Amino acid sequence: MEQFTGKVWVLGDDIDTDIIIPTQYLALKSIEDMKQYGFSPLRPELAGKIEKGDILVAGKNFGCGSSREQAPEVLKALGIRCIIARSFARIFFRNSINNGLLLMEQPELWDHVREGETIEVVVNSHVSSNGKQYPLTSLPDNLVEIIEAGGLVKAMQARNGLAV
Repeated sequence: MEQFTGKVWVLGDDIDTDIIIPTQYLALKSIEDMKQYGFSPLRPELAGKIEKGDILVAGKNFGCGSSREQAPEVLKALGIRCIIARSFARIFFRNSINNGLLLMEQPELWDHVREGETIEVVVNSHVSSNGKQYPLTSLPDNLVEIIEAGGLVKAMQARNGLAV
């Protein structure tokens, strides 16, 4: 089982894709150009503070709103290692998996974790925060395979013996 630690950024309920990457920045040429505007309607400074390996902890319905693949792509480009939320909008959940971004559900962590702390994640098992363990909802093996490959296209290329 994969295990890692990361610094936490805490967000609330109903963080929609227009907050993750506002519509006006979708016309930029690349995800690299877009990422600096991540979360700008809510917390304009946040994109500049996120570091590779950081973890987002959010409330319910993370990723609601319009379906856009740029939202999980921007989160990956910012260096987010995983998102742990009470719940996810279904289409955002699948777009994230297809882009190789790890998402896990945990209903209690948000109430107890504090921004800036470091937590330990054991995929498909639990999260440790301040000496307490919170069980994680397990992902099916086929979704773990997609995430580990770096996304759906890379997973299918590997499965079919094509150069990745």
